[in-house]
Amino acid sequence: MPDGCAASGALGHGIEVCVTAPVFLSEPGELDGTTAVLTGAEGRHAAAVRRMAVGETVHLVDGAGTRARCRVVEVGKERVVCAVEERGTDPQPSPPLTVVQALPKGDRGELAVEVMTEAGVDRIVPWAAERCITRWKPERAAKSLGKWRSTAREAAKQSRRSRIPEVADLAGIGDVCARIASARVGIVLHEEADSRLSQLPLPVGSAAAAGDPPRAEDAPAAVPDGIVVVVGPEGGFAESELRALDAAGAVRALLGSTVLRTSTAGVAALAVLQARCGRW
Repeated sequence: MPDGCAASGALGHGIEVCVTAPVFLSEPGELDGTTAVLTGAEGRHAAAVRRMAVGETVHLVDGAGTRARCRVVEVGKERVVCAVEERGTDPQPSPPLTVVQALPKGDRGELAVEVMTEAGVDRIVPWAAERCITRWKPERAAKSLGKWRSTAREAAKQSRRSRIPEVADLAGIGDVCARIASARVGIVLHEEADSRLSQLPLPVGSAAAAGDPPRAEDAPAAVPDGIVVVVGPEGGFAESELRALDAAGAVRALLGSTVLRTSTAGVAALAVLQARCGRW
């Protein structure tokens, strides 16, 4: 166990890491050498908020799968220098999980992004559905999208992920249908669906389909949008949207007997899919 750690475990490719050590986001390529420097917002947070001291263990991730266990060797006012002690790359989860999220009211959009990131989503697509109460007008769209991306970034650090989920640009129904058409499986969460999500055929091998633990050799070939889940707005899908999604090849699925808010339906669906696809 690394010095100064209350607990440790193997993350990534067998890297023994202290699971109580703080996680900071490094710049792309910063972890390639023997020394990494935290500057800007991350440096200020590490030095002034977390008050990291020389000799302490930290984890650095680059947001694209690289993870490193490091030792603090120098602390400035807004700058922390770390010695890279061990480095590895976490494998890309398969199949990729994308959630198309209709815009919720108020700050529930950030809540949805936060909990879906914690649950392991790979891509989030904000969707301006017909019955959304919230509208990202042109003058505020960039700011709102920035909040979602910032939330994903912070939630990824909190949940110790080495990969930050992509938050795509605001989509319309045409964009959503294109994603469904290119996906291995496209799922629309709907309260009147006949099939439950827990029983829907998914792109996993025969062992998992039969209820046995999934095997590595059963994993499907990687596709950009392996499984796409569409979460509608509080007011429900418009009939024209459902017709378009059906035509694109989507299947409808029921989460359960209770009705969830649009901001929590996505994370519930992710939990089911993570377990069924062997990612959890």
